Amino acid sequence: MPIRQPIVCVLGHVDSGKTSLLDVLRKTNVHVREAGGITQHIGASFFPVETLIQLIGPYMTSFKTGIEIPGLLIVDTPGHEAFTNLRRRGGSVADIAILVVNSLRGFEAQTFECLEILKARKTPFIVAVNQIDRVPGWKSTQGAPFLQSYAKQTSSVQQEVDNRLYHVMGDFSRLSFKTDRFDHIRDFTQNVALVPTSAKTSEGLAELVMVLVGLTQQFLKQRLQTADGPAKGAVLEVKEEPGLGMTLNAIVYDGTLRKDDLVVVGGKYGPITARVRTLLVPKPLDEMRDPRDKFVSVDCVYASAGVKLVAPDLEDALAGAPLLAVPHGEDVAKYCSLITEEVGRVRITKEIDGVIAKADTLGSLEAMAEILKANNVQVRSADVGDISKRDVIEASVVKQRDPLVGAILAFGVKALPDAEEEAEVTGVKIFREPIIYTLIDNYLKWVKDKRERKNEEEFDALVKPGKLMVLPDCIFRRAKPLVAGVEVQGGRIKPRVSLLRVEDASDVGEIQQVQDEGKAVSEARTGEQVAISMDKPIAGRHIFERDVLYVKVPEEHVKKLFANHLDDLTEAEIDVLKEYVKLMRKKTMFWGGMLPI
Repeated sequence: MPIRQPIVCVLGHVDSGKTSLLDVLRKTNVHVREAGGITQHIGASFFPVETLIQLIGPYMTSFKTGIEIPGLLIVDTPGHEAFTNLRRRGGSVADIAILVVNSLRGFEAQTFECLEILKARKTPFIVAVNQIDRVPGWKSTQGAPFLQSYAKQTSSVQQEVDNRLYHVMGDFSRLSFKTDRFDHIRDFTQNVALVPTSAKTSEGLAELVMVLVGLTQQFLKQRLQTADGPAKGAVLEVKEEPGLGMTLNAIVYDGTLRKDDLVVVGGKYGPITARVRTLLVPKPLDEMRDPRDKFVSVDCVYASAGVKLVAPDLEDALAGAPLLAVPHGEDVAKYCSLITEEVGRVRITKEIDGVIAKADTLGSLEAMAEILKANNVQVRSADVGDISKRDVIEASVVKQRDPLVGAILAFGVKALPDAEEEAEVTGVKIFREPIIYTLIDNYLKWVKDKRERKNEEEFDALVKPGKLMVLPDCIFRRAKPLVAGVEVQGGRIKPRVSLLRVEDASDVGEIQQVQDEGKAVSEARTGEQVAISMDKPIAGRHIFERDVLYVKVPEEHVKKLFANHLDDLTEAEIDVLKEYVKLMRKKTMFWGGMLPI
């Protein structure tokens, strides 16, 4: 079977140098013309074999059989957007990814997000450790391979480069990834390759392309085999073009797409069937999103290809949805049900208590769902589109049962005015962030804070264990109220708690006040000697000198302390609590239930 060109995605944090890196490869200057230098659109570039040979240059001798793939199709990604939309059943349309990490800043919020998504989609990747030209003292050689440039540096600069790489390796190691500099790796199935690069000086690009081509040839040959059947693809972007109307930017990863083909694509309200009117492609080494020449109309495209598709009724097509060409004479309904099933795996509604997830594209929604699942967060509803009043009402119903999941997580969408009003009235929290990882992280922090606050409130309301001894010669008043000097032998005592005698666990009454050197105090802890006053007991009848008394902790409170708050108690308090349970079990055998004492 013929081998298609691998589809490569470039991911990384904003400003890590993704577009600049591709610009150098493409010898275009898209980046300069874009707002703030950050990628605003989605596109793909085809790199034919001749270009790869030119880029790899001195390393061509390492390919004994030459370059066997027909080229590379590189998708330029704003953040994670294109990669998440390049979705297919069981993984990603992208065959391999380049993760760009800034050598000066290391891991950033979107780096973690990209890794989460790469892991969830099981996509192999290499790492471009970019901006090495900014390492203090680095002397650049324009366009040179990294190893050549590195050899020319002073030992202190080499040490600094190594330290930066070790720092990045450490970040990966904490996330259970084994990484190493590309030339130190013997087994690429066990280690992720780090390739130091500079988009500014083009250093390291030869090695980056070499490792990319080498890995795809060695490990992905089977995956790259393509059938000569009808096209399968994924929608990258739904875009209105002047004079053409609504168009689809799509990546075809298998088969052939022809003009006049009947295609089925996922839509907001169900599968959309349309007849392809025009297929537009850019010239090799040019960009779908920023071509210097206009698109060229073609009769057909073969996998892998980035193509702009013009057809009627595409207004409701979903970015990230699958695209299937229907073979001549086959039942369209069969393909519609395949699309419905695939989209239905991501757009879900369940009758469970969980969060509401809303996103701008199917790909973003799936990425959200995958990261939420990895963090054990239940999802009640996941859908594409703006937040509606109905979403807020659903969340408010859940909030009444479980306040921690009665929330809405929104990415790339806005709340409709009536939804904002409803959220204000019902107190439903709406989380919005421009980075999925940060969005979910903020929600998880909010949940943690709420749990801790609830935990603190519960702990504050519980009676804590305490043990005291009535000091000899320190009964200052015998009754009404009894006033005695005591020493706290463990735990804590405070006003309004009852005391029990150790001999028979009888209740001797409640502490009215605790005083230290004549001043009322709110509590006394282990080792402190204080005076207490009690209304009920009489000295010599209920309480005696050297009596040991325990704070009376209700059975329910004991269970909660053992179940949720052992970390909030001191070791001395835990010891007193265990002694107290043993005391109570002398009266009632299974008092407190199954406790770890």
